[in-house]
Amino acid sequence: MTDIQKKPELLAPAGSLDVLKTAVSYGADAVYIGGNHYGLRAKAKNFTMEEMAEGIKYAHAHNVNVYVTSNIIAHNQDLIGAENYFKELESIGADALIVADPGILHIAKQVVPDMPIHLSTQANNTNYLSALFWHNQGVERIVVARELSLEEIAEIRRKTPLSLTLEAFVHGAMCISYSGRCLLSNYMTGRDANKGDCAQSCRWRYHLVEETRPGQYMPIKETERGTYIYNSKDLCMIDHIPELVKAGIDSFKIEGRMKTSFYVGSVVKVYREAIDDFFTDPDLYESKKAYYLEEVAKFSHRDYTKGFYFNKPLGTEQIYTHNTYIRGYSFAGTVLDYNPETRVALIEQRTKFSVGDEIEFIPYKESSFKQKIEALWDEEGNPIGSAPHPKQIVRLKVSRPVEKNILVRKKDSEETK
Repeated sequence: MTDIQKKPELLAPAGSLDVLKTAVSYGADAVYIGGNHYGLRAKAKNFTMEEMAEGIKYAHAHNVNVYVTSNIIAHNQDLIGAENYFKELESIGADALIVADPGILHIAKQVVPDMPIHLSTQANNTNYLSALFWHNQGVERIVVARELSLEEIAEIRRKTPLSLTLEAFVHGAMCISYSGRCLLSNYMTGRDANKGDCAQSCRWRYHLVEETRPGQYMPIKETERGTYIYNSKDLCMIDHIPELVKAGIDSFKIEGRMKTSFYVGSVVKVYREAIDDFFTDPDLYESKKAYYLEEVAKFSHRDYTKGFYFNKPLGTEQIYTHNTYIRGYSFAGTVLDYNPETRVALIEQRTKFSVGDEIEFIPYKESSFKQKIEALWDEEGNPIGSAPHPKQIVRLKVSRPVEKNILVRKKDSEETK
């Protein structure tokens, strides 16, 4: 296409080496990860230095970049060891550091001056002058604040040089606090959200208690179960790819370093398809919008919102009655191997399935396909009726060839939703 901007980068999260490889296989252009230090997901599995080296090597072999989060809001003691950590990241080939704190940025520019620096959304960059300021400090990319509209992002793009790239979240959980700068968790539990240890207090259920009436709970919204007053819907922009591109966003970021390989692979696949369809033919993209929306409804999510992109969110963008996820399908398993002569796939089970069930295979590039399980065998070839045990290895015939390590899902019954 010649009448629109270049195709944006599709940037996926990875909380472990397995998730990184899944994201790469399903079409991510870049992956962001965290080590055991300086990142904002202390409860994620995160990467050892050895795992980061392996992940970076794997990603680079597939022409995928790896960015490492170092975006805590640092206290004095947090600065100790940063120099050696950044030097080691440079030595294993990390493609960029994601930072939020000026002190951390200063250290990085001193010890790894050639390492590209991305400014985290935690730095809440909301205007073009701030973007220019950070660019003058050596930042090559701004992860814009989630509180910006597409119109505001477009203005930042017009008023900053193209040497400064813009990254924006397009899918995933929304933090209730301004650019994620939250004190709720620290105040209530002693777990500092700005140092990667958020307890997600915003997802809890709340009642109002008056000081002289201890134990008398008054719902803030009139329901019997209280209200989740801070609980935001999840962001989903799959049906607005043209507007995101037109605004000049260089990198489409998926939230979720705490998410599973099943979730990340599923999200990456549908966004990869949508972006590629749009750049192949905008009419093709428009004709498939219902399909994209159907696909993003299949994996675990809260109700969806457009965030701040078109209007400032109203009360309808919050979830007041529950903090559970909507889930259409479960992770049934992973294809470990496939024999083209017998058309039998070796599958590691993740959710129970049985003879007679319908499962859906998720190839890396081709469309997903469903099939009924006609027969099952255990790893030794003995017939079985179901696969009830976690990570059980089973064999089944597949209606078409499948690749190793692709994901398999199963539609949830009404009882399991």
